[in-house]
This record gives sequence, C-alpha cells and structure tokens, in this order.
Amino acid sequence: MNDKSPVIIFLLAMMLLVLAGDSLYAQDSTLRHLSLPEAIDLSIKNSKELKSGNARTDRATAAVQEARDQRLPDVKISGSYLRLNSPNVSLKTKSGTGATDSNSVKLSSVVYGLANVSLPLYSGLRIRNGIEAAKYQEQAVRADAAGSRDNVVLNTVTAYINLYKAKAAVALVKENLEQSRQRGKDFSNLEKNGLLARNDLLTAQLQTSNIELSLFDAESNYRLAVINMDILLGLPEKTILETDTASTMQVPAALKPVDDYLKAAADNRSDLKAIAFRSKAAATGIKIAKGAYYPGVALTGGYVAADIPGLLTITNAVNIGLGVQYSVSSLWKSKAKLAEAKAQEQELLANGEGLQEKVRAQIYEAYQAYLVNREKIQVYQQAIEQAQENYTITNNKYNNSLVTTTELLNADVAQLQAKLNHAFAQADLVVAYNKLLQVSGLLPSATQP
Repeated sequence: MNDKSPVIIFLLAMMLLVLAGDSLYAQDSTLRHLSLPEAIDLSIKNSKELKSGNARTDRATAAVQEARDQRLPDVKISGSYLRLNSPNVSLKTKSGTGATDSNSVKLSSVVYGLANVSLPLYSGLRIRNGIEAAKYQEQAVRADAAGSRDNVVLNTVTAYINLYKAKAAVALVKENLEQSRQRGKDFSNLEKNGLLARNDLLTAQLQTSNIELSLFDAESNYRLAVINMDILLGLPEKTILETDTASTMQVPAALKPVDDYLKAAADNRSDLKAIAFRSKAAATGIKIAKGAYYPGVALTGGYVAADIPGLLTITNAVNIGLGVQYSVSSLWKSKAKLAEAKAQEQELLANGEGLQEKVRAQIYEAYQAYLVNREKIQVYQQAIEQAQENYTITNNKYNNSLVTTTELLNADVAQLQAKLNHAFAQADLVVAYNKLLQVSGLLPSATQP
C-alpha cells in the first residue's frame, strides 16, 4: 500500500458519510420552490416580533379608549345595613306652646342607600388633551410596528440571498470538482504512459481532494442556510427550499438621485414618524400639566333612601346641581410636573434631530454601498473573462511543457474564485438595494423595483 492510501480511504469515508446523511435527510424532507415575495409574506405572517408589535398596538388602542371614557359620567351606588346595640336615643321636639318634649326611642338597626352621579363639564381641558395625547402615542406605536415590519422584510431578504449564495457556491464547486476529477483521470492516463511525472499527478489529485473538502463545507453551509430560512419563515425544519433566481435578482437598471431617497425617508421613515408623534404627545402633556391650575366643574345628581325602624323613613330624595372643585395646592405642586413635561418635549425634539442626521448618514452609506457593489459586478465579470483566458493560455503552455502543473491548477482555482466572486456580488447587490429601500422608508416595494 502506497503513502497516499490513508488519505484516499479517509476521503472515501467522508464522502460516504455525507452521502448517507444526505440520503437520510432527503427521506424525511419535502422540496418547496420559494420566491422572494412568498418568503417575505411568510416571514411577516409568522414573525414573533410583529406579533408582539400587534399586541403593543392593541394596548395603545385600549389606552385611547380609556382616555375617552374619562368623559363619561361617574356613577356610584352604595348601601348599608347596620345592626345596632341598644343606644340611648332621646328626641326633643317643641310643642305648639313652645315647651320641649322629650321622647325616648329604641333603635336596633339602620338601613340606607345612596346613588351619586357626576358628569364632568370642565376639567381644565385635561380630558380632551389626555385623549389627544393617547392618540399620538397610538400613532407612534403603529409607526414602531411598521418599522419592525421593515426590519423583518430586510432580514428575510438577507436570509434569502444567503440561501441563494450557498446554493450557488455548491453548484460552482461541484462544477469545478467535475473538471478536476476529469483532469485527474487524464493525468492518470498520462502518468501510466510515462508522459507525466508522478508528482504532477499527485498535485492534481491533491487539488481534487481539496475541492471535495470545499464541497463538504459548501453543502453544510447550504443545509444550515435552509434550516435558518425554515425557522425564519415558520416552516418545518425538514423543508428543502429552492430559490427563484428570477425573483431574487431584480434590481433597477439605475438608481434615482440620492436627494429623492432623502426626501422619501423624510416622508416615509417609520422611526421619524414615531418620534414626531411622541413629540406631539409630549407637547400635549404640557397642556395636561397646565390644566391642573384650573378648577373642575361637574354636573351632579343623587338619590338617598333610608329606613330607621320606629324613627325615620326617607324615600324619593333626589338632588341635582353643579359641583366645583379646585385644589389650591396645585399652584405649587404642579410646577414640577409642568417642568418634567417640558423637559420630555425638549428631549424628544433633540432625539428627533439626531435621528434625522442618522437617517441621512444611513442613506448616503447605503447609496454608496449599492454603487460600489454594482461596480464590483463589472470588475468580477471582467475577472471571469480574464481568468478563463488565463486558464486557456496556461493550459496551452502546459501542453507544450512551458509551465508547471501548479501554475495550471492555480489558473483553474482562479477561474472558480472569479465565478464565486461574481455570483456573490450579484447577490450582495440585491441586499444593498433593499437596504437602501429600507433606510429610505420604501422597502414594501422591494419586490417590484
């Protein structure tokens, strides 16, 4: 047995393990063709982040209704039955002659009931402003949910592109492996006929072994990309996904001017909308704090009924009127609340200005990243042509014994690397474009550029 036998046996064993694993994996798996728009729809439907956002939106909507309920009347009903011991009760009344008569009454129980209604008429506009502030907060939460949706969409696009890249890598490495194996067979025949040095054959076989190992890694990365995509989309983890190249590689021929994306961000960015709504809510909070300086006026009404056996019975005691309430302590206690509300407004305004600067920087960065990726594709396309021509020339030189086997194999590796770089650059351009749409607030149209 020669020195390379252990290496060959090891590689054969690895191949058998991988093929066996793939066979078992395939038996329990289902194949599904998935376009990018379908992936986005599934991720939105199954996103835990978006479900949590929907719950926050429902809570904000309930807060608005709670604020509106403050305009409704307060109705309180109370009643009691009291059992008494034997109290000493003496009733003194004046007779017609002016003399005072004293009567002793024995009491054992008291029953009474009260009903009070209060309808607020004026509260320093605190109720109206409270409703307005709650509405702004609700709109802010809805904007947050829209921003979360954009994040989910971009994450889905990135995961889909990673799956495409992993599949493309497997295909290119397999293609290169077939060529390398064929070269190995040709070199083996030449070596048997004494036309090739054994060292050159071993060099070619070693490259084939390296490509096989690269294929193991590429297939493993592909399987992991599929599993991650299944989890992201809420699909069974045994689902094998086939990407749709046509829907994946859709990008516009040319970008709009960067100023158009800046304007779109100002109009459409969810986080800018959210902080604007919260700033409005904070401004309304100042009005609410100032409302404490004003009195409250309410329409009041009530009903009283009582029964004290042997002494007193009251029925149909209805009252109606106006009630005025004013807290004098609000003159000094409300100053801190007012200062806090003003500080919150200033904080949000400053955060909004900082966010606007951040958004502008993000757009310029994403815009340049797209342009750079587009230029890379052109360079990598030229690199493919150059690598192919270089391999042809090197192969001709090798056939004429002008270059070594190592130089020929290096030229072949350069071809594979150029093809991988070009395929990855095309995929990265899609991610760069969708990133530009996201930072511009235009991501929902990503599937239809």
